[in-house]
Amino acid sequence: MRPFLLSLLAAVALVLVPFSASAGAGTSRTGVPLPGSPLGDPVGANDWGCAPSAQRPTPVILVHGTFGDRRSLLDPISLAMKRAGFCVYSLDYGNRATGDIRDSAAHLGEFIERVREVTDAEKVSLVGHSQGGMMPRYYIKNLGGAAYVEDLVGLAPSNHGTSIMSSEGVTGAATGTTGLCVSCSQQAVGSQFLADLNAGDETLGDISYTQIVTATDEVVVPYTSGFLAEGPNTTNVRIQDACALDLSEHLLIPMSASAIALTLDALTHEGPAAPDLRTC
Repeated sequence: MRPFLLSLLAAVALVLVPFSASAGAGTSRTGVPLPGSPLGDPVGANDWGCAPSAQRPTPVILVHGTFGDRRSLLDPISLAMKRAGFCVYSLDYGNRATGDIRDSAAHLGEFIERVREVTDAEKVSLVGHSQGGMMPRYYIKNLGGAAYVEDLVGLAPSNHGTSIMSSEGVTGAATGTTGLCVSCSQQAVGSQFLADLNAGDETLGDISYTQIVTATDEVVVPYTSGFLAEGPNTTNVRIQDACALDLSEHLLIPMSASAIALTLDALTHEGPAAPDLRTC
């Protein structure tokens, strides 16, 4: 394994996992188990009494990335969406998104059903960071999710994987053979999981797809692997094209003012985000 990647994963772990999983166990206001974050919910999110308005009828669900939890790095984007009038929700899944992505997608589907039930909404929009931008596509393609998703916005999504790890895992000893991070090997360029996910139509259903990437991404490499096949309901955009001064990298892209502006643009009109939007 590359020393750089070891250092990167260690840094991510220190930022996102400074506590045991059991320490973060909790319950939402409706009794829905929400293990993972000892800091609770993102600002403005998981108000289970929120009623979607006529102007903002579609609830938004935040989907964290690998090693993350329902709050890590997501306060700014959650607050921005709440201030824009959306009902916002966020979930923990897959043992900090290290488990099998197929199981995580099924968990996402269950959470979507809860949100739809309490809000009486026909569809939801999904905003996901890293694995959280890619994993919902398995739900859409294989678990019937195309009927229930309005928008899918990926922030540095791992749609076509990353070349910084092999398909055997981040390291054979640390993750691949012991299963401590099944999703890591699934997100490697050349994995069978990604080959199956990306076979055929990459943008299924009547869904608007927006992929927001950063040229300074050091985790999803190359950063263009976050893009999806071009189509009438697809936007692929770099935050540096929206604002050349925005150098936010992989970990911080959910906090980027440009990424947040592009996300809100995608969620507040028909179709994906405008590819020519300027944010500074």
